[in-house]
Amino acid sequence: MKVKQISVFLENKSGRLEEVTKILADNNIDIRALSLADTRDYGILRLIVNDHLKANKLLKDSGFTVQETDVVAAEVPDKPGGLAGILRALNAKNISVEYMYAFVERKGDKAIMIFRFENVDEAIEALKNSDVKLLKGEEVYNL
Repeated sequence: MKVKQISVFLENKSGRLEEVTKILADNNIDIRALSLADTRDYGILRLIVNDHLKANKLLKDSGFTVQETDVVAAEVPDKPGGLAGILRALNAKNISVEYMYAFVERKGDKAIMIFRFENVDEAIEALKNSDVKLLKGEEVYNL
């Protein structure tokens, strides 16, 4: 139920984001989801891609600082209160969300959200016990 996410640390200067996306594109790596957060000096680009091992190696070989992290992809009812229900289940088990972002693909009447937790296994168990549909890495990479 874990999904591999790649985090790329970028200097906050023009062209760095384009450089990453070009490396991925030139090597036929498809971005499935992304989040970009920045500070004054640097940004963190978080990516779900169709081939995380290849992307990780290519970016490291190109001089980028890259880290791989386990995250969770959960189906969220695409209606008012859908996300609140999932967060309620996590809060009931005292599980904090470190960060989250939306996935670009819908699955039927569900939206897909990517979650990062300090204890991924504990979060997976809590979500399963609350009947939240979790996606396997292969499902996410191939959407």
